[in-house]
Amino acid sequence: MHDTSDDSVDQIIDRAVRASEQWKRAGIDERSRALVAVADALDQHADELIPIAQRETHLAEPRLRGELRRTSFQLRMFAEMLPEGLWLDARIDHADAEWPMGAPRPDLRRQLEPIGATLVFAASNFPFAFSVAGGDTASALAAGNAVVLKAHHGHPELSDATAAVVIDALASAGAPEGLFQTIHGTEAGVRALRASGIKAAAFTGSVRGGRALFDIASSRPEPIPFYGELGSTNPAFVTRRAAERDAAGIARDFVASVTGSAGQLCTKPGVLFVPAGSSIVAELEGQRLPAASALLNGGIESGFRDSLASTRGVAGVRTLSAGARSEADADADAGAPSPVLLETSIATLRDEMHTLMSEMFGPAALVVTYDDENELLDIADSLEGQLTATIIGEDDDEIAVDLLPKLSERAGRVLWNQWPTGVSVTWAQQHGGPYPATTAVGSTSVGMAAITRFLRPVAYQNVPESLLPDALKEANPLGIARRVDGILIQP
Repeated sequence: MHDTSDDSVDQIIDRAVRASEQWKRAGIDERSRALVAVADALDQHADELIPIAQRETHLAEPRLRGELRRTSFQLRMFAEMLPEGLWLDARIDHADAEWPMGAPRPDLRRQLEPIGATLVFAASNFPFAFSVAGGDTASALAAGNAVVLKAHHGHPELSDATAAVVIDALASAGAPEGLFQTIHGTEAGVRALRASGIKAAAFTGSVRGGRALFDIASSRPEPIPFYGELGSTNPAFVTRRAAERDAAGIARDFVASVTGSAGQLCTKPGVLFVPAGSSIVAELEGQRLPAASALLNGGIESGFRDSLASTRGVAGVRTLSAGARSEADADADAGAPSPVLLETSIATLRDEMHTLMSEMFGPAALVVTYDDENELLDIADSLEGQLTATIIGEDDDEIAVDLLPKLSERAGRVLWNQWPTGVSVTWAQQHGGPYPATTAVGSTSVGMAAITRFLRPVAYQNVPESLLPDALKEANPLGIARRVDGILIQP
């Protein structure tokens, strides 16, 4: 695929700005119909898209079909959410000459409105759900913004094929021309990010790449919100009583979570804390790990090998278990990488915290043995921001009383006796966390709350009824819930 030229990038953004202006004024029903049209079209073209995705990403067909269903599901879920209007956060304060602040209160009406043309950087590990028509695109379109999609170099043919489906579906639904467009190439993405017409950006990828883009977005003459999901080790903490209760089950489920999709999931539990002397270690040594499988692309594989080598190179780290190698994988640097579990002590971890708590994006994880459960509290205090943190414990474990709130300060999602892979698209989902997990701790990239990233608040003071947005008109033509003079009023 050829990189998009500078002139083409500029023209694409100009079209996106015009389309955003039109889409902002489109009715909520019109937006909903367009999202459903895209969802239907993706489902209808599944048999065309899946083989391309298999060829470019090496992911299995069942995984890809499930991911495509998730993609269309979240589009439909946004479409169903829009008419209820709660996402607008409409508030009306009528004029009040007796307002106790000591001065008359003016008539004020506030709602959330589209932020403007949005740039989305597609991810490599989810070629549907976090790529062309994924969550960032769905939530930005639902919010009323045009989208410029920077395609991922790992699946360019799939990106163009999916984009064609999306563009045709939007056109059939009567959406503005230029509402959704794609660009290719690193420099094209940077140029688009610097363009004044772009008002927000979203990214899923590495800490290095995401931080570089975040710095560009922040240093523009007009800085813009940059919603980056960067990196996470997603630590899991096993209490002593839980280890005694079900060591075999914990080992089995941990391995399944680590090796699913060849470990190429941002929520993979990369570090497991277990009590020293627990049979979990022996269970993990006896686990049969999957055979080597190709990773998404050469860049992912190179990065995985480098991070694995760094972890292995720390004195005090040993190989606990390794998967069978393919015939082509006769040495550590040839063929597809095999899954591997490493082990060390909590003392070694403390001494090499930066290296050992770094993400290994691929089929590997580190098992850390501890002597005293109180050591887990110190580790929790030392953690960088995480997407998830997990406790495998008993309901009456005393350590959990202190550990759970500490982990909630470090992670966007805290799990109890479940594993973090598998991020359900729901109303209450939170997929984000403190830096370096993300660049915007107050947001989520999965679930219905994701729409708020691409909205901004606007208040209208003393504006005539006829000029107000429908959500703020006295008659409430949208029939939505609103907070009026401080009281939540249901339609």
